[in-house]
Amino acid sequence: MSARPGSNLTTDAALPSLATDDASAAPHILAAAARTGTDIELRIHTFITRFDVAAEQWFPATVGFVVTVIVHTVDAGTGGPRYLPPAEPAEWARAIFSTAGAAHGYFLGAVDPNTGTHRRGQLAYRLYLDTDRQAIPVPRQLVTCPHYLLPGLDGRAEITIPTTA
Repeated sequence: MSARPGSNLTTDAALPSLATDDASAAPHILAAAARTGTDIELRIHTFITRFDVAAEQWFPATVGFVVTVIVHTVDAGTGGPRYLPPAEPAEWARAIFSTAGAAHGYFLGAVDPNTGTHRRGQLAYRLYLDTDRQAIPVPRQLVTCPHYLLPGLDGRAEITIPTTA
């Protein structure tokens, strides 16, 4: 799970642990070559942010953490955006979410998760956790763009991402 030779990215060998109590404000960054063999590199940024939203009509107040995974798919040589089918980026998101014991999260699409505006060359995923680090449904007060349930693995042929170095 390291960057391609010659890449100037700083990479971490292990996935971030979402089950720990020391949620860092700094993003966790990984770089990996796509398994398609097409000179595509995945740059995977994971952000953990605390939220505390007030109650609204029909929606209770809630406190917890939002985990955002942004997968940039870029040309390994030029660094420009490249298309990659979403199966492999989704597997990375599932692998990261699994460190909190979650089988699935939400797929947001090719958007900036905070504004809902389109972002070429990236896919966004989110997982919402309560203060005990248990997965919860997306709090309505935090929705800025459509959230599509990212299904858990159901026996389909998917790419498996190792969770240890």
